[in-house]
Amino acid sequence: MGKLTVRALRAVLALVLAGTVFVQVLMVWVLVSGSDPEDGSLPLTSLRVITVLGMLSAQVALVSVWRLVTMVRRGTVFSHAAFRYVDAVIGAIVAAALLWFAVTAVNAPGQRDDPGVTVIMGGVGLAILGVALIVLVLRMLLAQAVARDVEAAHMQAELDEVI
Repeated sequence: MGKLTVRALRAVLALVLAGTVFVQVLMVWVLVSGSDPEDGSLPLTSLRVITVLGMLSAQVALVSVWRLVTMVRRGTVFSHAAFRYVDAVIGAIVAAALLWFAVTAVNAPGQRDDPGVTVIMGGVGLAILGVALIVLVLRMLLAQAVARDVEAAHMQAELDEVI
């Protein structure tokens, strides 16, 4: 992975992380202080809480990707330590899907005249779960690569003993 690519990715990750933290702080302040410019209805408050939690799941994924990029740069990504971050990404994506289903449930009563919106939103939630499954498959590929790397190191050690 080139230096320019790493720098660009880290810049994007840092900007998104800073932006989500900023929005989260503002939303929590509005919820806690009672200075809600809207009517403060229950669905709106629920949606704000879900949004804050959704941004938290995105932040977990961002930090995990940052750590994985660091491991790639150092050449240590094919190790057992990488699984912790890949698992965190999978967990964050699943949490995001569950939060999306919660948004769908909160929004559903307002869509009685047009239930297709709720069905589409449910489909989006399933698509998000599909992304989690894709990352799970990539985790399995990482596991195979780590196993091959360990096997190659063992064989190299045996070869060094013979020589």
